[in-house]
Amino acid sequence: MIESRCGILCSTCEYREQMNCKGCVSIEKPFWGKSCPVKDCCESQQFLHCGTCSNFPCKVLNQFAYDEKQGDNGKRIEQCKKWCSR
Repeated sequence: MIESRCGILCSTCEYREQMNCKGCVSIEKPFWGKSCPVKDCCESQQFLHCGTCSNFPCKVLNQFAYDEKQGDNGKRIEQCKKWCSR
């Protein structure tokens, strides 16, 4: 099941229940801000997730994936690859 645009596994997010978040594929804006550039880009091109984009992984996704505070060392990028291989 695709849970996010960027490859984050929302089902493992510690804030999901606390913030009543249903994952970015099911909500208009993320609970942590007004918008998400990855979500916005993906949806504007009508992609289910970033892994289906010809620019994958792009600069914006890499910035999120490898951010010192919020990143996951590329796990979300690997998840998008898994979703594409199904």
